[in-house]
Amino acid sequence: MKKLFEIIGAWIIVIVDFFYPPFKKYFTLQFFRYGVTGVGNLLFDWILYFVIFNFILQKQMLVLGFVTLSSHIATLAIKFPITLSSGFLLQKYVTFNNSTNKGREQLLRYYFIAFINLGLNYFGLKLFVDALNFYPSIANAILSVIITIFSFFLQKKFTFKTPPIR
Repeated sequence: MKKLFEIIGAWIIVIVDFFYPPFKKYFTLQFFRYGVTGVGNLLFDWILYFVIFNFILQKQMLVLGFVTLSSHIATLAIKFPITLSSGFLLQKYVTFNNSTNKGREQLLRYYFIAFINLGLNYFGLKLFVDALNFYPSIANAILSVIITIFSFFLQKKFTFKTPPIR
């Protein structure tokens, strides 16, 4: 499976790097890759959230027997493991593919940061949707942008430490 991810990552790198030259003056290649893959995963997140909220849950509460989740929180719980996995794979095999950290260490650190982000997302949704009456998909989009910026710095400095480029 690792070999497949490496092949797909290399293919994505070729495509992303093809569009890099006009941005070379403004961004490092690593930051450009992070931006492109991050935006791709963010769009995937937004589409997934919209589809789950509107078509799968149909804006209804999710009754699990022992607990009932509001539709916007249930949607977050359903989409989180999917976008967590796709985000990790993109960062590991595309953006930070020269990281010196072991794969297991990267995964554990990535999950740690992801759960911090999940908490920020949960409380942010509660604030925006329940207290400020934002539409859930719009609230999710706003929070995604804020959390993505915060996450880049943590991923670069903590999860996927890379050797200095000389």
